Amino acid sequence: MKWLGIDTYQEAVIYMRRDCEVCRSEGFEAQSRVRVARNGIEIVATLNVIDSDLLAPHQASLSSAAWRQLDGREGDTIRVRPLPPLESLIALRSKIYGHRLNDEQMYCIIEDVARGRYPNIYLAAFVAACAGGRLDADETVSLTRAMVNVGQRLDWGSAPVVDKHCVGGLPGNRTTPIVVAIVTAAGLIMPKTSSRAITSPAGTADTMETLAPVALDLPAIRRVVGKEGGCIVWGGAVNLSPADDILIRVERPMDLDSEGQLVASVLSKKVAAGSSHALIDIPVGYTAKIRSQHAATVLKTLLEYVAGNLGLAIQVVFTDGSQPVGRGVGPALEARDILAVLRNEADAPADLRERSLTLAGTLLEFCGTAAIGTGVAHARRLLDSGQAWAKFVAIANAQGGLRTPPVATHTHPVCAVKGGRVTAIDNRLVSRAAKLAGAPRAASAGIDLHVMVDSHVDIGMPLFTVHAETPGELEYALSYLDMHPQIVVVEER
Repeated sequence: MKWLGIDTYQEAVIYMRRDCEVCRSEGFEAQSRVRVARNGIEIVATLNVIDSDLLAPHQASLSSAAWRQLDGREGDTIRVRPLPPLESLIALRSKIYGHRLNDEQMYCIIEDVARGRYPNIYLAAFVAACAGGRLDADETVSLTRAMVNVGQRLDWGSAPVVDKHCVGGLPGNRTTPIVVAIVTAAGLIMPKTSSRAITSPAGTADTMETLAPVALDLPAIRRVVGKEGGCIVWGGAVNLSPADDILIRVERPMDLDSEGQLVASVLSKKVAAGSSHALIDIPVGYTAKIRSQHAATVLKTLLEYVAGNLGLAIQVVFTDGSQPVGRGVGPALEARDILAVLRNEADAPADLRERSLTLAGTLLEFCGTAAIGTGVAHARRLLDSGQAWAKFVAIANAQGGLRTPPVATHTHPVCAVKGGRVTAIDNRLVSRAAKLAGAPRAASAGIDLHVMVDSHVDIGMPLFTVHAETPGELEYALSYLDMHPQIVVVEER
């Protein structure tokens, strides 16, 4: 083994010389799928062939992700063998041609996905074959159940164990850390595992990582939850619904987050995390992910059907998705807003505060901790008294220590070219601009909004500020904004 330090995100890749004796004797070619073993650990990797002196004929290297999976040490010997044909490809081809999959076929595919046997091209084929409404309700149940069964499943030994999830599409809607703090301060158990961003400028795990470590293993999660009653961690660091995080790796660049896969992704992680009750937030708005009340109702029905088949009690709520929530869009900027709400700062975003209280209050009522109609008031007392903030600090410290979010090196305000009233803010354009500025990869990057719908502005007043870590990313985002001035619509008085 030779270390080259090549980052392929989460994809396992092995690099070998074309004239390597192993390649020649086994008939390996570029893009072959091979099994790589070291000291009893085996992974599946994609072969990239090298025709230079970067490696000697007797040397091989691994991408950073594969190196970590094998616990690699430079100079160690590895064993490389062909990967046998995958029987699940028969089921995959069937789905590509429009046929429905049964429980056994779906499990076969998802097991191969979770074990790393699918290269990106197969993953992309599966994601595309299931997108656009091509999964029916029973296939979605099969997919969700398979995603749970190929990973670990937690059991907390008590009930209720609560969870909360937003289907996304609303920039800045980072209510989860606030809800976790309030609900655990009320005495409920809430082991929150979250994803990183798929198509958005930040996921809950991305934002929380600017405040505390989130890549905890299962023993660490159990320790934190046992001590504080809750956690806010990255689900990809543990073996809960592992296929989901692999599929997300492909969904992200394809900008796909289809209905059936969304439901399977959300509910498989709730079930695997040992939740008994889950609150699902569906923001509805013209530029949100869910654009109409009809689409929201269809999604609600599917969520309830799948959850019922898996024994999970859920409550689905529709919320306002007409504009971003809070001020910050991007991991560190959203973390700043979270801290302001939890600390009860005078200038904390009121919309983020009230939305979090509503969701926390609904969860308290759903689980019987508060009487019907009193949940929001109970949540407000916990927030106003500082109990929620104290609980958040305790959880962050138990996860490895509370830290200060980073601040961007480069900023640029975008100002109003005319006075009037703000009549619309485009969620999708805000998200796109924040991503072009570097979020979520660059934690401090994003968009800082200074206005909301119905705000009155004068000529030259800042509408929002772009944050970036490099001049090039700042320029890239500003160029995009020049081409899309409708990101904030101002109508003259």
